[in-house]
Amino acid sequence: MTLPTEPIGSVPRTPELLAAMAAHASGELDDAGLATAQDLAVRDTIARLEEAGSPVVTDGEQAKPSFATYPVAGLDRLAPDGVVIPFADGHTRRLPRLTAGPLRYTGHADRYLAAAKRHAKVPVKQAVIAPSALSLLYPADGIDDYPREAFLDDLANEAEAEIRRCLEGGAHVVQLDFTEGRLSLKLDPSGRVLEQFVALNNRVLERFTEAERARIGVHTCPGGDLDSTHSLDVDYAELLPRLLRLRAGNFYVQLASEPDPDKVLAVIADHLPTDVRVFVGVTDPIDPRVETPEEVRDRVLAAARHLPADRLGTCDDCGFSPFADDTSTSRETAFAKVRARVEGTALAAAALGV
Repeated sequence: MTLPTEPIGSVPRTPELLAAMAAHASGELDDAGLATAQDLAVRDTIARLEEAGSPVVTDGEQAKPSFATYPVAGLDRLAPDGVVIPFADGHTRRLPRLTAGPLRYTGHADRYLAAAKRHAKVPVKQAVIAPSALSLLYPADGIDDYPREAFLDDLANEAEAEIRRCLEGGAHVVQLDFTEGRLSLKLDPSGRVLEQFVALNNRVLERFTEAERARIGVHTCPGGDLDSTHSLDVDYAELLPRLLRLRAGNFYVQLASEPDPDKVLAVIADHLPTDVRVFVGVTDPIDPRVETPEEVRDRVLAAARHLPADRLGTCDDCGFSPFADDTSTSRETAFAKVRARVEGTALAAAALGV
């Protein structure tokens, strides 16, 4: 396939894994038992992605507690009362708050990559959380004996190490999840917070060579959790010009659920950096209806009216279950949407003659 297509990351956890997670939380299952359940879920997820024809797979984030907080899971210097993320349907998610320094990751995403590669027959993509998201762990009133600049130094070093370990571990591409970018404009319409986020992420990305950055991507979306979003009402035109200043080789842009995709594509075309590939979202994980391959094809062809075909790819709008307890979408629906994306992208490639 000459138009590349990739998943974003998470897939709903298997029923067996969800049961094992509950048993582990209640003390009825030990760590080894949970690890076995996670590995079985990863194996099943990768097999089903490959059966759907996906030329690139992920582990479906089966072993992550959430896409955002996995690097600090179990850290002994966190309080539960951190930043609150409100969603359009009224529910919220809350980040932890760092109470003392220094910041050190409790684990890096290359362990998920290694687990996935044991089962995969095709290239494996690894999603990591953007350092800008984890910068929200630092409290507004500061931490005694641990100034914010020292925290950001530690965070940048940890984020760099995680990306580098994934690249060295053989990841097809490393994707930074940057869903807080669009949200930042809702919380601060002046754009100052977004500028800080972009600067921090570039502080990390600029440590990599051009060849390495060609294997690094950034994902943007308005959030997706329990069939709701946190910032779909924020105009993409306010985000994308600044987002595209990130020093990455690939951008994964939620588009299928946008009310005016042509407007978004025109903004991307006007600000597209040299030698960057844009993967446009062609399936909507929040919509329970499975797209047809023909619908996907038409979405790709619409994108190709704005972007060169050799700089175009496709993806899902978002992960299907970024938080482990999100069961709003079934695994069957998720894999059906993946198959539609793969088949529709192939139809579009044929229509474009590429």
